[in-house]
Amino acid sequence: MAKARRAKSTRRTSNTRTATRTRKKKNNIDKNLVVVVMIITSLLLCVLIYAQSGWIGEHLSPVLGGIMGWIKYIIPVGTLAMAIKIAVDDKEYLSKKIVNYIINHEATSKVELSKDLNLSMPTVLSNVNELLANGIAVETGEYESTGGRKAKRISINPAYRYAVGIRITAKHAGFVLVNLSYEIEKYERIRLEFSTEAAYYLQLSEALERFLSDVENRERILGIGISIPGIVNSKERMLIKSHALQLENYSLSFLEQIFSLPVYFENDANAAMMAEDLNNYRNALYLSLNNTLGGAFCIDGKLIPGANQKAGEFGHMILVPGGKKCYCGKQGCADAYCAASVLTDDTKETLEQFMKKVEEQDGQAVKVWKEYLNNLAILISNLRMAYDMDIILGGEVGGYLADHMIALGKKVMEYNGFEHDARYLKVCSYKREASAVGVAKHYLQAFIKTL
Repeated sequence: MAKARRAKSTRRTSNTRTATRTRKKKNNIDKNLVVVVMIITSLLLCVLIYAQSGWIGEHLSPVLGGIMGWIKYIIPVGTLAMAIKIAVDDKEYLSKKIVNYIINHEATSKVELSKDLNLSMPTVLSNVNELLANGIAVETGEYESTGGRKAKRISINPAYRYAVGIRITAKHAGFVLVNLSYEIEKYERIRLEFSTEAAYYLQLSEALERFLSDVENRERILGIGISIPGIVNSKERMLIKSHALQLENYSLSFLEQIFSLPVYFENDANAAMMAEDLNNYRNALYLSLNNTLGGAFCIDGKLIPGANQKAGEFGHMILVPGGKKCYCGKQGCADAYCAASVLTDDTKETLEQFMKKVEEQDGQAVKVWKEYLNNLAILISNLRMAYDMDIILGGEVGGYLADHMIALGKKVMEYNGFEHDARYLKVCSYKREASAVGVAKHYLQAFIKTL
């Protein structure tokens, strides 16, 4: 019976994929047809309106003139312009689509691109050859022959562009240099206590300069992304509120001015979500299990900030009414039970030290860990019922959960009677440096959109 279910599921998946490919192919054909029809229509209107050719032209031009006046002369040109825009936009879309596919695969081939993206081979050839000519993509060898010519392995040139990510916390600053393949070239974390004094900004600037001192081709660095714990208004460059940094309505422009490159600001949990592949996780929730608990979620691949940039503040959902006091002043918040600090505050040890004790089966550490997983399972179950989407477990604790997913999944299912597995639980792609990677990717993805 299990085999039958799996076979049925496989067939269903295969049918879904086939249907998706067919739909995409039809959409491409429909779009091309629209462009052709619009071009032909614009040419016909030019002849009929401007030259007033034939019986239709002689009668159509005065009628349109009576209805629209001089605007009738814009109609053919406007129709042609719209056709060109649709065609250009489609080309830009395809270019971005191809680049993102290559980035998310270590290597690919033109045949693979054509098959997986449902694109014609001439379209793939045109776009890939342009990427190769500009140095954005490179040929990195050949695949094994299947009887004909060996297919070339195509990869993104990771050194074509870079971006810097900085993670600011109350006690530390973390730096990453991320290449166009979304790989971390360098990572460094220093102890640097946050302050609004000029000395702090100077120290941060000097630390970044040292971090980048051995980087060649620094002109290829697109910008600096900065993740901050708290509610951030990126457009206004404002830190609306941060318990961790003890700030409220603080202008981030001072921080921006110390760097020579463009600067982008984002909440740390949102940034960590941005580090994930949002093309893969179209609808997903990110649970940031750091010393404070935060989160974010995306719908259709787009982050949802909320009306007041407060969406995803899962740490301040009440988990235990009348329970432990949270730093926000309320009692029983999820943060007081599921933040990373819950595991280390009593012993004053690092999370790494604590997890080593768990691995070594230290009695007290195992007890604390089991209680933590139980509370985390309750929170996950609540979030799953509310959002009904994949849940990515990230932050510092998320980096250690890969070896504990079975135990956590069992506890989650104990609290959720509507589902019989926990496959929606995912481990984060990046660990401690996730938020820094996310804000760096902001610039890399913006660059890809310009291709």
